[in-house]
Amino acid sequence: MGLLKIDKASLYDVPVKTTPENVKEANEGLFHSTMNLPAAAKHCGMTHKEMKMTFLEYLKYNKPDYEVS
Repeated sequence: MGLLKIDKASLYDVPVKTTPENVKEANEGLFHSTMNLPAAAKHCGMTHKEMKMTFLEYLKYNKPDYEVS
């Protein structure tokens, strides 16, 4: 039996650069429930706590796009 070689690069996530476009996509994904918090945070290269704070700011300054009956 031979030794298995493990590619170390495949064990780690590549860091994502946080851009306004990524943050906007993540916030909209959270608002429309197409992303969960860990996926949104990973999408824009933030921690969970940073994503939570950013999303709360998003909610403050963006009107809801639905009507409550």
